[in-house]
Amino acid sequence: MLESETDAEDAVQEVYSKLWEARGSLDEVKSPKAYCIRMLKNLCLDRMRRARLMSHPEEMPDREYLAATEEKIDAKTRLNKVLEAVKALPDRQREVLILRTVEGLSYEEISRRTGINYLTCRVLLSQARSKIKSIV
Repeated sequence: MLESETDAEDAVQEVYSKLWEARGSLDEVKSPKAYCIRMLKNLCLDRMRRARLMSHPEEMPDREYLAATEEKIDAKTRLNKVLEAVKALPDRQREVLILRTVEGLSYEEISRRTGINYLTCRVLLSQARSKIKSIV
């Protein structure tokens, strides 16, 4: 795809690097071989697009578009971190957090629904938010 053995070796090395960085989440991959092939193909396509844009600068997107795209990517990355942090919370903290922030219930309603003391609900919510802030 890249028409250069050196470029191809660099691409494979970059895929190895990305796999190493993502090693904690690779257990969820059902077909490691297909996953690696897809990663390598996407990386090669990105490199080919980049090379085409560099040889035809008039086709390059403007800076404002690129900045907006980067902001979206950063926001998506941050959202994924928050979701992972919520999943990692203890059950009671996660339950109180979801009831309060997603469903918008008051502490009294949460207490009635869960059977957890009103003050304990407040403490659990505070602990959950602190853990999420420390991770994100």
